[in-house]
Amino acid sequence: MIKTRIFAKATLIAAGAALLIAPTIAAAKGGHHGPRASFETLDADQSGDVTLTELQAAGAARFEAADTNGDGFLSPEEITQKDSERAAKRVARMIENRDANGDGQLSLEEMQPDEDRAAKRFARLDADGNGAISQEEFEAMQKHRSGARHKRASE
Repeated sequence: MIKTRIFAKATLIAAGAALLIAPTIAAAKGGHHGPRASFETLDADQSGDVTLTELQAAGAARFEAADTNGDGFLSPEEITQKDSERAAKRVARMIENRDANGDGQLSLEEMQPDEDRAAKRFARLDADGNGAISQEEFEAMQKHRSGARHKRASE
């Protein structure tokens, strides 16, 4: 029974560490999860190289920052809090960039991409150039997007 609890705690700690180290590695590779770490920040000893130990230390620091109650574990609330903070920052940036009239809200018009961008996007989907997207073109787009996501996830 005690061994099972110790194993469960160790597994939880390892999983939590992996959740926090993976974004650190992704950030170092130019990924899109979490804040981007600069090379200089990751290269703690300023040797000109980032070692696995330095990546692990950065991941541990992220873990400690997320462990708001300092108990050495990440609760579901602590994990979702970090996600909520990131989402709030993204929303604030989106409003700042798109709120044309400065009212702090986004209308349908403010949410629309500019016409040139929308037209280019549509043209990419309309592979045969007939002015409409067929089911085959739509499915090809979904397959391409799914493949791109899978490729990013495996990098």
